[in-house]
Amino acid sequence: MRYLFDTDHISFIQRRSGSEFANILSRIAQHPSTDFGLSIISFHEQVLGAHNFINRARTNIEVIRGYTLLQETLQGFSNAPVLTFDAKAIAIFDELRAQKIRTSTMDLRIAAIALSNNLVLLTRNTRDFEKVPGIVMEDWTID
Repeated sequence: MRYLFDTDHISFIQRRSGSEFANILSRIAQHPSTDFGLSIISFHEQVLGAHNFINRARTNIEVIRGYTLLQETLQGFSNAPVLTFDAKAIAIFDELRAQKIRTSTMDLRIAAIALSNNLVLLTRNTRDFEKVPGIVMEDWTID
C-alpha cells in the first residue's frame, strides 16, 4: 500500500462526476488497486454524514436518499482495505496533540494513520494537513 485516501477524495469518487472525479480516476488508473487504502476515520466521517442527512430529512425521498448514501458507504468500504486507528497511530496522534497542531481531531487521526503506515495522503485539504510535521500529501483532484 502506498496511498491513503482522505475523506474528501473518497467523496469525489462516490459522486462519480465532475473534473475532480475524472482527475482522481485518471491517477488511480496508473496504479494497482493494492496501492490504495481507506481509514476507519473516513468511514466514521462518512457514516456521520449519512446519519446527519437522514436526521434532517423532511420527506420520504430524502430519507431514502440518506439510507442509500449509508448503503453506498458500507459497500465502498467493504471493497477496500480499511486501516485501523491502532496503538501506533494513537501514539503518533498523541505526539501531534502534544505539539499543539491546530487541525480537527478527525484530520489529525487520519494524518496519524498515514504517518504510522508511511503512506502518502491523498487530500484536497492541504491547508490543514500541511500543519502536520512529516506528512506527505498529494492532491489528485487537480491536473
